[in-house]
Amino acid sequence: MNHDHFIVPPGKKIRLKDYDPGFTSHYKNKDEASAKLRKDIKRLAKYQDVPYARNTYALLVMLQAMDTAGKDGTIRHVMSGVDPQGTQVHSFIAPSVEELDHGFLWRSMKALPERGRIGIFNRSYYEEVLIVRVHPEILNLQQLPPEAKGKSIWKHRFDEINDFEKYYTDPLALFS
Repeated sequence: MNHDHFIVPPGKKIRLKDYDPGFTSHYKNKDEASAKLRKDIKRLAKYQDVPYARNTYALLVMLQAMDTAGKDGTIRHVMSGVDPQGTQVHSFIAPSVEELDHGFLWRSMKALPERGRIGIFNRSYYEEVLIVRVHPEILNLQQLPPEAKGKSIWKHRFDEINDFEKYYTDPLALFS
């Protein structure tokens, strides 16, 4: 499958209305897609040992969707063929008191997979620019200084997320 449809180049703005939520690629029906998924699960299981043996890189899979969108089922189904000892799943529910005493990226940084492992985030730091933006009362729980709570917080958080992702995908920065 060509993944170009899902990749947003750095610096490019997108509009969600330009993306079809019912996109099924070239698959004509559920049986055809299920057969391909079964084949890919076997392939994933076969290749899981390579990054583990090399112990150089990690893979992070982030699933961001509303409740009941199927994130847990996707994790169970897609990852069913891999060795669970080589995976780490983190579900980001409402932040704890300890997490609220740190910056919003802290708990994600802490949960990143070690080299050689597959990490799965069930939700992520994107909640901080989605849910918190819709429910500003959550921002009050984050104990931010008053000057940090202005409208510029959203641009600042987007910039921090971009910087975090750039850092995490730069092998020279992350592993040096």
